Amino acid sequence: MDMPVPAARVLARKPEIVARLRAVLPADSVIDDPAETRAYECDALSAWRCAPLAVVLPRTTAEVAAVLRVCREEGVPVVPRGAGTSLAGGAMPTADSVVLGLARMTRVLEVDFENRFIRVEAGRTNLSVTAAIEGEGWFYAPDPSSQLACAIAGNIAMNSGGAHCLKYGVTTNNLLGVTLVTGAGEVIELGGPFCDAAGLDLLGVVCGSEGQLGVVTEAVLRILPKPEGARPVLIGFAANEIAGACVADIIRAGILPVAIEFMDRPCIEATEAFCAAGYPECEALLIVECEGSPAEIAEQLGLIREIALRHDPVEVREARDAEEARRIWLGRKSAFGAMGQKGDYICLDGTIPVSALPEVLRGIAALGRDFGLEVANVFHAGDGNMHPLILYDANTPGQQERAEALGAEILKLCVAAGGCLTGEHGVGVEKRDLMAVQFTAADLEAQMRVKDVFDPPWLLNPAKVFPLAASAGRRAGGASRGAAPDPEVFGPR
Repeated sequence: MDMPVPAARVLARKPEIVARLRAVLPADSVIDDPAETRAYECDALSAWRCAPLAVVLPRTTAEVAAVLRVCREEGVPVVPRGAGTSLAGGAMPTADSVVLGLARMTRVLEVDFENRFIRVEAGRTNLSVTAAIEGEGWFYAPDPSSQLACAIAGNIAMNSGGAHCLKYGVTTNNLLGVTLVTGAGEVIELGGPFCDAAGLDLLGVVCGSEGQLGVVTEAVLRILPKPEGARPVLIGFAANEIAGACVADIIRAGILPVAIEFMDRPCIEATEAFCAAGYPECEALLIVECEGSPAEIAEQLGLIREIALRHDPVEVREARDAEEARRIWLGRKSAFGAMGQKGDYICLDGTIPVSALPEVLRGIAALGRDFGLEVANVFHAGDGNMHPLILYDANTPGQQERAEALGAEILKLCVAAGGCLTGEHGVGVEKRDLMAVQFTAADLEAQMRVKDVFDPPWLLNPAKVFPLAASAGRRAGGASRGAAPDPEVFGPR
């Protein structure tokens, strides 16, 4: 993986830069000891890592602004970091960068049930937003698999979704406003809790921008009353393609479940060994959940059962009580941890039209055979957000590179099927060099011009999203694609 060569002028001024940061932050908010900065050398894409110049952990928006002013004046790249759960390398630093972590900014600032919003600091974890309001019968809808750990800042940066995004949408559909600190240290408000803001939809531009346009320090989020009830049904099938066809038929019938989740045999077997959820022996299964009043749930599940039976399912198991519902979801909720018991894996994030599910599942299986690597599938089938897991052995020379090459081919397959490179993980560094597969040079130029406006010196997360060759003339330091990074500074695990 290519990364920009660290700017020698920044590395040489480390003592002065750190001193300036200490002058605007409390003593415990600046980390520059090399041994301590290693905790921030990667995010959840841990195959590649690099210790940053320094790490700052501000507690207020004013402190964030002060840090960004110092870094702008010093010409230091800034890598915003929520909880570090990015699977695309969105928070991976370079040796000349300052990691700006929001982990200490976790307060609930305002709750308004009458107008259905909550205002929180952006370092607060996703699940703890619901925890703050569920006692009153409310919840926050987006629910990434990492919701116990991931921060709202990262959810906004990557436009995260989750199992229930089929009905409730992803982060952008539940984000009402943000407090944003620009690279120049200016604090601005975008959107708000009431009505749509006038003028350009800058909130829509910021959501999903991967920390390239500014640092979000506060967020106004839409909250919803808890539904009256919810119940899942588990449906097993003899082949992946049959399960995919069933998903397409459910959506085509105009039914809107709250979730449709997919797991194939490798994942089913891993979760059974891990948590004994009691899943059937089958090649693929769907978990479909409906919510509402008992009558609404019964009607929807009846229609889904009718559609499923047309596809000759191995088993249809409808939850009869809360315990059975918990067990149906147990394996799906444990899937990523369970797969880790089988070895190293890369988790991809392509999105396709639901109608293309059978075709793409066949294509993924064929590619896995061509590359000689096992691919497990567990994903949000209802909106076509694929999460193929490519299994490999990091200790076997060449396997990581082969897994990455397979991942690139799978993502190209998603684009060819009418989809896109990412549904919720973002581009980061993982898919940066595949952007030209989905976008023309003119498309990329238009996107980079937006960054020019928000961040003229290109100091905010500058090595992410855009192919290095395309952004070379804009990035601070003018680093070019193809320069060999120092393996002692930036390299594989």
